[in-house]
Amino acid sequence: MLETEFLIDTELSKMHLEEALDFLREFYLLLQSDLFKDISKTVEGGVGVLSYTAIIPGNKGEVRVKIKATSPFQVEFTPTIRIPNLDHELDVFKEDIIIGIHTFEDAIRQSTLYFAWVEGKEIIPEAPPTRRKKASFRIFGSNMILIYLLFFGVNLVLFLLLGVIAAIIAILALQFIIILFSDRLLLKASDWRITADNPRVHILEYQLPLEEYQKFQEKFNDNIIIKMKEDIYQKSLGKGLTPTCQLGEEIFQEYGFHCHPDLKVSKVVDVYSIVQEAASKFNMAMPQVAVSNTMIPNAAATGPSPNRGLVLLTTGLLVQLEEDEILSVVGHEMGHLSGRDPLILFSIISAEFIMRFTILTPIVVISPLLYLIVALGVIFFVAKFFETRADLLSAMKIGQPQVLASALRKIGYQRLYAERISPTRLPSWVNFDSHPPIYFRIDRLENMKSAPKVKSPLIKSARDVVNGFKRTWGW
Repeated sequence: MLETEFLIDTELSKMHLEEALDFLREFYLLLQSDLFKDISKTVEGGVGVLSYTAIIPGNKGEVRVKIKATSPFQVEFTPTIRIPNLDHELDVFKEDIIIGIHTFEDAIRQSTLYFAWVEGKEIIPEAPPTRRKKASFRIFGSNMILIYLLFFGVNLVLFLLLGVIAAIIAILALQFIIILFSDRLLLKASDWRITADNPRVHILEYQLPLEEYQKFQEKFNDNIIIKMKEDIYQKSLGKGLTPTCQLGEEIFQEYGFHCHPDLKVSKVVDVYSIVQEAASKFNMAMPQVAVSNTMIPNAAATGPSPNRGLVLLTTGLLVQLEEDEILSVVGHEMGHLSGRDPLILFSIISAEFIMRFTILTPIVVISPLLYLIVALGVIFFVAKFFETRADLLSAMKIGQPQVLASALRKIGYQRLYAERISPTRLPSWVNFDSHPPIYFRIDRLENMKSAPKVKSPLIKSARDVVNGFKRTWGW
């Protein structure tokens, strides 16, 4: 049953908290007058409060909602009369509020200055979370279609140059080499390696009004921003101190730029300890840990074996999630490593390609395009079993399925909203994506009230995916 009081974590600075309530009022409540009434904004104890009455569809009753502009946001649901079986309706109202707040946060991120450092590591600029790039990333892991297309291109060249038999041998050798060195390749592509000696990522945020952000960009180029980061580093981490908003403001003023104190947020994440805790819960060797300094929230894992893996996180993920959520996400990635998913998925892709040019060639010749669509569809559907198992393994080993659901909802709120408003959820099941629909993943995790005990996680996950797919057809 959904709680009638709950908190919504936020990365918003103090000044933006009440603006988030204004955003909800203008773009969520007022646009749906048939669902909401008695909308008001007041102040209680110096804190802004948005109150309204939500009308339950089907004349089932009404619920009084109160949202307080604190960090985290405090939300209260109070049914006007005792109404049975309101779990689904309240769940929808809760999710709407969460999506609204995350939408506002996303708008603020477009004019936020981010500064991130790792002690003793190279000082580099942050890659911003552009909307074009954000549309391409996939939740907690790389999109397997990119791997497939890359592998397809290389394999095709080998077949054309070497012939069937030699190409098959070359493909198997290439696959072995890629798997053997996949952890090193991903580490090479990252920005920082996180170690026991340099375990923490330090982050400062300046959530500027759009006009000030544009002025900052016009006045300061990347070289000057790097110089600012170096100055802050030398006066903080270089002296064994933690970077603070106050110190950042002092450096800003030296460059003739002022930022309101209520617009600043600072954060320190001990990434190494989080991954170490996850590895301990999985009873696995400590993987290598890397951070990519981009504000696109994502995570990935690869490696030739559970004992030689690498976990990659982005600074965007560290900014948006709380530490327990980061731990559950790392648990998802450790689930991939423990299940040898990188090796299995590469093997599936390689096997399909080899069969296409050998025993399946007569079928391919009849309709190459149709074969490719079906083959890709089957590969990506099977890949959903492994993503779902990684969620289950995180829930089992880390023991926080609700927290992983919260992390998924934060990172994937746009996709979640698109799935909700779609007239059918079928496209989210049959698209060329290794991940199941995010609504399915969240619902499945939230139905786990505690750490589940499952004898065969892969079989359980495969059944859940098949049943979820069947439900979209009404079976």
